[in-house]
Amino acid sequence: MNHGGSPPRLVVGISGASGVVYGIRVLRALAPLGIETHLIMSKAAEVTLAHETRLKLAEVRELASAWYKPEDIGAAPASGSFRTLGMIVAPCSVRSMSEIASGVTTSLLTRAADVALKERRRLVLMVRETPLHTGHLRTMLQLSEMGAVVAPPVPAFYARPESLEAMIDHTVGRMLDLFGIETGLASRWGE
Repeated sequence: MNHGGSPPRLVVGISGASGVVYGIRVLRALAPLGIETHLIMSKAAEVTLAHETRLKLAEVRELASAWYKPEDIGAAPASGSFRTLGMIVAPCSVRSMSEIASGVTTSLLTRAADVALKERRRLVLMVRETPLHTGHLRTMLQLSEMGAVVAPPVPAFYARPESLEAMIDHTVGRMLDLFGIETGLASRWGE
């Protein structure tokens, strides 16, 4: 994608689902690759961050090239004219997934995802919920039919991960593969 000489951009959403470490790892993986990251964290994600990590919100924001408040629906990622490679929501809560599927968005995070869909850009949703009821599955089908990639963070044991970090790295590497971004994090079958 040509950005008129500017580096490629990826919108990174972090919703309130368990697994904020995935979004943080996405930001850390992209930093050395020259890809601009535009971070949107939901209010619920800020709460989850405090429960699941020792990081402060300011530290996570510093990992991104730019960050936006979730209520700032006039921010750049809310517009289709803001050119990006697409968006990853890591992790993606069922609430965020449902808003994106319906097109009735209440925050910048879900609006930016809606923009990715309408502009026919890649949208990867790391849905973090289990077990799934029929409504969740129908919503996932609807999103898939709309062009989103529903990619729950499922560990790949063929990679023989020796730590939680290795499992996270492999998953994040595979998710970024979906944007054509090589991070070196994913073990390749047969390689």
